[in-house]
Amino acid sequence: MNKPELLAPAGSFEKAKEAFIYGADAVYCGTGALSLRSRAEVNNDDLAKTIEYAHSIGKKVYTTINIYAPDNVYDDIVEQVKMLDKLKVDAIIVSDGGVVDVIKETAPNIPIHISTQANTLSSHTAKFWQKNGASRIILSREMNKEDIRNLINNIPKELETEIFIHGAICWAYSGRCYLSDYLANRNANCGDCAQSCRWAYNVYVEEKNNPGNMMPVEDDENGTYILSSKDLCLIKRIPEIIDMGVTSLKIEGRLKSEYYVASVVNVYRNAIDDYIENSQNYDYTKYLAELEKVKTRGLTEFFFDDKNNKDYQEYEGKQYNQEYEYGAEVLEYNEDKSIIKIGNKLTVGDKMEILIPHKIKAEEFVIDKMYDTETEEEIETVNPGKLGQSVKIKLPIECKEGWMIRRKK
Repeated sequence: MNKPELLAPAGSFEKAKEAFIYGADAVYCGTGALSLRSRAEVNNDDLAKTIEYAHSIGKKVYTTINIYAPDNVYDDIVEQVKMLDKLKVDAIIVSDGGVVDVIKETAPNIPIHISTQANTLSSHTAKFWQKNGASRIILSREMNKEDIRNLINNIPKELETEIFIHGAICWAYSGRCYLSDYLANRNANCGDCAQSCRWAYNVYVEEKNNPGNMMPVEDDENGTYILSSKDLCLIKRIPEIIDMGVTSLKIEGRLKSEYYVASVVNVYRNAIDDYIENSQNYDYTKYLAELEKVKTRGLTEFFFDDKNNKDYQEYEGKQYNQEYEYGAEVLEYNEDKSIIKIGNKLTVGDKMEILIPHKIKAEEFVIDKMYDTETEEEIETVNPGKLGQSVKIKLPIECKEGWMIRRKK
């Protein structure tokens, strides 16, 4: 049984570090305006730092140049590819055939991964991309398990496959959407999505017996979230996915927080390792319980099991988590008083949980005392106030820098 790669999002160097701390084998990140997440771009200095750090610990970094590119950006693409070649990036994720050609001509040693935006649905298409230089295909999100299994069984063994296993789903075909450009003049296919499918809409229907009189269709006082989908979650399907031979399992979320990335990566790291080590006793419920603590929307398996599935439609659209929130990040461990960077209001008596890398069960504790980092004065409550504010508390176990702590509401 081959262990698949666990691939995590990295919208910044800090997110990449958290992903690696909690078990990611590789991360993917944007390259400014040339990726489909221009708001999660990693500047060149951070990108260099990320790649250098990843390689120093035996991990990989993939970057995205996955826009559909007009002619006027190809000079920029060439320069970007040259820079990535110097940095020894591990692969570039691409949608556009023209960009594929540029990479082959400019830096033929960089592996090419074909983006889900290219909508690969068949072994025929996968083999086409392989003939044109691709080493990995990121499969279309609309494929179910039978489609995926059939494709893998009908492509050369050396051609890698990748699927999304967790994260936000666009209300569009494999993310190819024109709604944002139409409503906000922000082209999703060129990296500037306004996430229009997450907006609240007012919907009206014409009154049957009174033509011309438009009656509102109301969900609640916030509007009707008719396009807002749940988040993909395939934690239950990890055994099937591993058994069918998928090369890489991908988590979506370059715009998510460091806490989100750490939490989700840790769950899937444990799930994958546990199944590889003991395939007879895989119990997804404990992993799902952890994901429930960090989710911001409802969860769905989308089309993985059934292409007629409709439970991915969220409708309420609002982000939520009734029981847990981000608490803090460990900056420095000391047996008596450790320094933590707070992320939300903390009060003496709060119930907290430390996320331990490679362990599914968090370490629970209660804050009994807090101290000002500079004055050592004992304090009762602290608010984030400004980014990076820190306090001192006693932690129940030895922790490493970067470990995440969540708060039970």
